[in-house]
Amino acid sequence: MTDDRRDERLKADAALGAELGLKVARKIRARADDGHGVWVGFGMMGLIGWSIVVPTLLGAGLGIWLDGHYPGRHPWTLALLMAGLTLGCFNAWRWVARQDRVMADEAMAEAAMAGDRDGVA
Repeated sequence: MTDDRRDERLKADAALGAELGLKVARKIRARADDGHGVWVGFGMMGLIGWSIVVPTLLGAGLGIWLDGHYPGRHPWTLALLMAGLTLGCFNAWRWVARQDRVMADEAMAEAAMAGDRDGVA
């Protein structure tokens, strides 16, 4: 009976050690990243916003210029404004998808590390 308790205690200690090691590694990695604060989040939102606004305004500006120099039956401004908006949204979507993929890869690596530590114990 004493050996069973000792084995259970050793398993519990190993599991606790693995969990503690994972938390320490996560904390060390968070300190090393040194840039995932609130202001960085606001900066990323601004970056996404500007990646949409700049192509939209460029399209509108080009459209206004074309309407002034080459007037036609259909306005260039609206068409190029929509083209710029579409291009900006596509760029923002692509950037967000890439960041999401990076975060998912980090989470999978962290989960694999946790699985390896649980398997060792």
